[in-house]
Amino acid sequence: MGKRSDYRAVLELLPPGEWTAYLTAESGLPGPRGNLELAAAFADVAEPDLVRLCAGSPDEYLALCGAIGLGRLLVEGDSDAAATLRALAEDDRWRVREGVAMALQRLGDADMPALWALVERWADDAPLVQRAVAAGICEPRLLGAPEDAARAVEILDRITRVVEGTDPASRRSEQFRVLRQGLGYCWSVAIAAAPVTGFGHLAKWARSQDRDVRWIVRENLRKARLHRADPSAAERLAAVLEKSGGE
Repeated sequence: MGKRSDYRAVLELLPPGEWTAYLTAESGLPGPRGNLELAAAFADVAEPDLVRLCAGSPDEYLALCGAIGLGRLLVEGDSDAAATLRALAEDDRWRVREGVAMALQRLGDADMPALWALVERWADDAPLVQRAVAAGICEPRLLGAPEDAARAVEILDRITRVVEGTDPASRRSEQFRVLRQGLGYCWSVAIAAAPVTGFGHLAKWARSQDRDVRWIVRENLRKARLHRADPSAAERLAAVLEKSGGE
């Protein structure tokens, strides 16, 4: 694990009262990239009470660390962790929202049925919660099994249907914009894992007259992974989009 294991060793040697100061000092913020290796190490070994404390912090990096750590608590059976993550999925801070997606991926690493059970509860929720679902499940390492890849496509299809049915006023919100942006890459990840099913579903959306749905299709067509999955299918998808007025 490299840096992650090194950070974990450092944390385990620190007195508990010094952990948050160390996290802040090594966070990489302010800056273009937060220290995700340290955040992952924290999530591996932090005591549950400290995970919860950080998850509720006004400090963005500490809250990121706490959010990822809640994924471990989910795996360990903490019944309150899911509700806290659900709230953090709508946090104003984008790094904290990314932490929620990473927490879901931790759950999937350990227990895919448990992840799908949570996804079913969240898939029809508010836009930012749906975005957390999409980003959480659209991780290549989670979609190696055909049934998981196909299920990811079905969930994205369900969320895209909600996008198509969103009223004009709600589309002007930041929450809708973030969801749309997430779907603009998540489909390509799912299709790379399930090309036949995925291209079939996205071709349906390429025929939509909804501008935001067509934008989602167009953005995914810009992803190299989509073309690598099936170059001919990607060309056909682009043709469907162009015919529908998507360019």
